[in-house]
Parts: sequence; C-alpha cells; structure tokens
Amino acid sequence: MASGKAKNPSKLSLRNPKNKGKPLGPNNTKRKKEKKKKQRVNNQNPVEDKASNQNTQNSNNNNSLSNATKAQPASASAQLSFFLDQFQSGNGVKISSLELESVNDKCILDLSESLDQDVSLLGKHVMAAFGPSWKEELCEKHLLDGKIDPGSPAILIISTSALRSIELLRGLRSLTKECHAAKLFSKHMKVEEQVSLLKNRVNIASGTPNRIKKLIDIEALGLSRLSVIVLDTHPDVKGYSLFTLPQVRDEFWDLYKSYFHDRLLQGSLRLGLYGPLSSGNELKGKKRSPIE
Repeated sequence: MASGKAKNPSKLSLRNPKNKGKPLGPNNTKRKKEKKKKQRVNNQNPVEDKASNQNTQNSNNNNSLSNATKAQPASASAQLSFFLDQFQSGNGVKISSLELESVNDKCILDLSESLDQDVSLLGKHVMAAFGPSWKEELCEKHLLDGKIDPGSPAILIISTSALRSIELLRGLRSLTKECHAAKLFSKHMKVEEQVSLLKNRVNIASGTPNRIKKLIDIEALGLSRLSVIVLDTHPDVKGYSLFTLPQVRDEFWDLYKSYFHDRLLQGSLRLGLYGPLSSGNELKGKKRSPIE
C-alpha cells in the first residue's frame, strides 16, 4: 500500500540524473569546451612562443653586455701599466729603462672616477680633460693665424671601426654643433673628401688607425694642436678591441710609433684609455721582430 506521506520538496535530490554524482551549477560541458578552446589557442603558435622566449633571452644577454661595458675609469697608473704591457707584447719589444723614466702618470689622461665610461658620458670626460679652456679648444669654429692651423684637432679618438667611430662621436654632439667633428675612416669616405674637410678648423676627430695615418702621411691631418688622444678599448661583439683585433692592432701600433710615441715621451701628448682594461682575445701567432 502506498504511503500517504508526501515527499518534502526540501529533501529532493540536488543531483542531476543526467550527470550522476555532479552538483548542479554552471554547465560542465560548456566549461570543458572553453578549456579545450584555450588549450588550442595556447598551442596554436609554438614557433612564435619559442621565438618570443629567444628574443627575451637575447635582450637579457644584450643588457648584460651593455652593463659589462659600462666600465669604471681606471687610475692613471693602471692605464699606463696596461698600455705599456700592450705596447711591449704587441711589438715584441721591451721598453728601455731610459724611456720608462720619461713615461709616467702625467702622460695619461686622468679620467673622472665619478663617471662611467659609456658613450653618453664621453663628452663630460673630454670637457674635464681640457679644464676651464674646454669651450675655447673644442667648440670655437674660426681659424686663428699663427695659433689654430687648419685640419689640426685638439683631440683625436681612435677606434676599431667606422661604426664605432660614429658611435663615439654621438657622445660629443654637444661639443660639435658649431665646429663639426672630422670623420677619419675609409668606409663611405674618400680621401679627397676628407682632405677638403681638413682645410677648415677641426677641434675633434674620430677614426681608424689606417686612415688616420694615411691623412697624416699626406700632410692633410695636422698634429700642431693635438694634446689628447682617446683610445677606445671597448670590445666588439666578438671580444676584440683596438689592442687585440689582428689587422687593426698592427695598424694602430704603426701609427703610434710613427707619430705619437716621441710626443708622449716629450710630454706634449696625453693618452686616455676609454673602456675596460682587458686583453680579451689575444692576437695569436709569432711576435714580430723588435724595433730597431
């Protein structure tokens, strides 16, 4: 006999007979479809995802390299010691005790220790090197008879390549608005063009060893005002620098011995090493015979 008791609605099962064991609520089938759709979207371009990750990694590596090249200035004595070591190893010679007496810290540019050595701060280092007369020496554009010869810069920057030379000049823009800097490299620049430009006043020049020497040889580039040489020691992407890149290294020492070494010994020229003092990738092969 059927029971006369009515079922209490509050005690009705909260289970869906079609989805036994699963509570009622948002449609489970719909949620599964949305989840599968998201998975398809995420897996749609695995190559792009890999490339994106690689780009991020490369960016981090570039930032690390950039931070590594922001070297703190070395002391004058540290620069001198490094330069002499490079001179002796690069030329297969030993500097005589007599020459060492003439080469001291006064031959080296004492760079500001409060500034990093990146391109953007090069101008401030150069201004500090010339002291109170920096504007007169580096910014004026008029020739002065008997005082300022055409084509004779006050400062010369030597680097490994045309691109690096241009990059360094960007750090000197504030000083070259009135009197433009001379670009002394062979890439896209003919000797005749440079000879023509050097007939005007030049305060700042930047270039590569081979072209600089050629312009001095033909007496287009003068040295009467030259008091500071900046040697760019920052390494390139392969780790080579002015002192270690094989052909450029030989060209630099040829230029230095021909025109700068005696002036350094006489005390009329100062050198500044701009960048980290690291031997990097050493030039392999036999040492050349000693200088006579």
